[in-house]
This record gives sequence, structure tokens and C-alpha cells, in this order.
Amino acid sequence: MVNSDEAPAPGRVDDPIDVVIVREVSQHARATLAELSTATGLSVSAVQTRLRRLEARGVITGYRATVDAEAVGKPLSAFIEITPLDPAQPDNAPELLEHLDEIEACHSIAGDASYILFVRVTSPRHLETLIRDIRLAASVNTRTTVVLQTFYESRPILPA
Repeated sequence: MVNSDEAPAPGRVDDPIDVVIVREVSQHARATLAELSTATGLSVSAVQTRLRRLEARGVITGYRATVDAEAVGKPLSAFIEITPLDPAQPDNAPELLEHLDEIEACHSIAGDASYILFVRVTSPRHLETLIRDIRLAASVNTRTTVVLQTFYESRPILPA
């Protein structure tokens, strides 16, 4: 049984008011303190204190604009699975690929591949060049799946 006097685990959101704040900020990152105050029933200063505490605890890790990839010249996206050429090589692919700006996300996965990358590029030729760069930088085999259409992504992460 957990002692109610103990603080919650770092990063864990258990307080109902904090849950409301996290939910609101997840759905509306530009929500004002006044809007959060209305949603929680707390004063603006109390909301600000809680928001700062959630940031300090690492629950809220940042705020980010969502940008239309086509509007900024990167209409082609793909998933690239990578597998080491030599299973005995160090497992440092994320560090070796970090410099490639086209890689938007790198996930460690279960299955035949070690990692799956999500990339955005300007053209099929750019994708081909990126795949070559990934293979050379990390000494990996690749398997690429081009995205034809995205129905939704970057959905808010809401507390359970």
C-alpha cells in the first residue's frame, strides 16, 4: 500500500488539477494562464505555480509549433527501419544519425529491425540520398516504407 504522504513519482501526474492542466496544454499549447485558470477553477498565480512545477518535474517538456511539412518544402515522408550490418557492432545508431536533420524521430523497436526512423524530405531523390547517408553513417541495412497519406499525427498526449 502506498503512503498518501509520499510524493508522486517524478514525471507522474496523479493530482486531478494537474491532470486538467496537462490535458488543456496538450490540446492547446498556446492556452493562456487565464484560460487555464478558468478550466481548473484556480487563480492565475496558482495555475502558473502548478505549470512551472509540472515543467520542473519533466511532465511538460516543452511547447512546439506544428508546421505543415508541404508548406516548408518537405512533402515526402517515410519510415526507415534500420538493422546493424554486424550484430556485434555497438548499439549507437541514434547518436551516429543525430546530425541528419531530415530524421524527425528515432524509435527503438522490437522485431527484426533495431530502430525505426521517421523522416521528411523534399523529393524521392532526396530520400535516396538520405538512405545512403544513413547506411554509411551507422553501418546499417535499411527497409523503407513511403507514406502516401497521413490522416492524423502529433495527437495530444493526454493523461491516463
